Amino acid sequence: MLRKTVTQSFGAAISNWNPAHLNDSIIHRSKRMILDTLGVGLLGTTTPVFRTALQYSRRYGSLERSCIWGQPGLSLPPQYAAFVNGIAVHSMDFDDTWHPPTHPSGAVLPGLLALAETLPRRPSGLELLLAFNVGIEVQGQLMRFSREAHHIPKRFHPPAVVGVMGSAAAGAKLLNLSPAQCAEALAVAASYAGAPLANAATQTKPLHIGNATRRGMEACQLAQLGLEGNKAILDIQSGFGVFYTDYTPMELEPELHGPPFRWVLEDQDVAIKSFPAHLGMHWAADAAAEVRAKLLLGNPNLNAREITRVTLKVPSSRYINCPVPTTEHEARHSFQFISCSALLDGHVSVDSFDSHQMERKVLKELLLRTHMENPEDNVASFDKMYCEIKVETADGQNHIARCNTFYGHWRNPLSQEDLVGKFKANAAAVLPLEAVEAIVNIVDNLEKIPDCTALSSYLQMSSQMP
Repeated sequence: MLRKTVTQSFGAAISNWNPAHLNDSIIHRSKRMILDTLGVGLLGTTTPVFRTALQYSRRYGSLERSCIWGQPGLSLPPQYAAFVNGIAVHSMDFDDTWHPPTHPSGAVLPGLLALAETLPRRPSGLELLLAFNVGIEVQGQLMRFSREAHHIPKRFHPPAVVGVMGSAAAGAKLLNLSPAQCAEALAVAASYAGAPLANAATQTKPLHIGNATRRGMEACQLAQLGLEGNKAILDIQSGFGVFYTDYTPMELEPELHGPPFRWVLEDQDVAIKSFPAHLGMHWAADAAAEVRAKLLLGNPNLNAREITRVTLKVPSSRYINCPVPTTEHEARHSFQFISCSALLDGHVSVDSFDSHQMERKVLKELLLRTHMENPEDNVASFDKMYCEIKVETADGQNHIARCNTFYGHWRNPLSQEDLVGKFKANAAAVLPLEAVEAIVNIVDNLEKIPDCTALSSYLQMSSQMP
């Protein structure tokens, strides 16, 4: 028998994975990711970048329509629904983060839900879970073809590269495409891949997720219609290898005839954020809150102006080094802003990025006294980095705190209670309590739900009760 190419092996795996490959662990973890993604997406519908994308997307129409989260009665062509809902998910940088680094869920879920609403036979919750996990798995496998991919990115935003491939794989699974069609979907998706990291910390960054989930859905539908691409797209350096200098692809050889199969997600969980900012900021927030507690223990009446110097020891990464942020998006990517906010307030929250909070004089003054160092042992990796904060005060005292693993990291995951609490707080910003509770219940029982599009009506329920 002829040996499969890497691309063929991925096509075969995507086509042949079935519900028997899902186990309790993977179902539990993926349902947590789905609930969190829906919550941050609903909150994200309150942001300016979402409103801009929605205004643009409403120009287009089609016979097929899919719902827009948090917008009662509003539907758009499925590719635009995926686009704007995906933007909402990443609009505040509140969505999950994986290792190697990417935002896996936002690149997959909005497209899947938009596609599901257009199918003649509505997929079950179990079918949605399977397609979602296929999309996550393909992202995880592709990132493991490169050591470079394991570090905080320097050149491109990973969801725009692996995310669109995961979206195409997930959509191909939901459409029940053949192995050859699944491989073609990946080839088509590869030509949609890429976004420069220069647009991090701007309003354009959320478009990376919106485009990934949208373009992946388009890729699988084009493959379904017979569009073909390079049959070795995952095998060659001029294919998917263009994104990594050390690209070493390997065939995907899961046990396709039933369990046991071990998903990447089983060995590598995601991080779920407790406030909306780049993942690296969460080390800084926890360290700053700890050093603040030490300061107040020694002097409960300490004034922030008595702090003469703040020194941060963090990994070297240009796009999350923003000494004096002027926008909320820059603030979400600023070690300095996050550390100073946590020192002043004891925590960082959604409200920390409000213009009134950002414009505080005491905060701006403290930022000017904040300095960064990049020790050689502090590796730019979400699996290995740390944040150490040293605060010097006018009376000559020094206080130090270090965070190696923040609460919400895969080594110290959010409790189910706190994750559900995060979802409810986010969703309640746009939905009535009835809808919030219904979504929690549906996701909790997703593998038993006969029609996954039952989510749609609740994602749009009006908070204006009659």
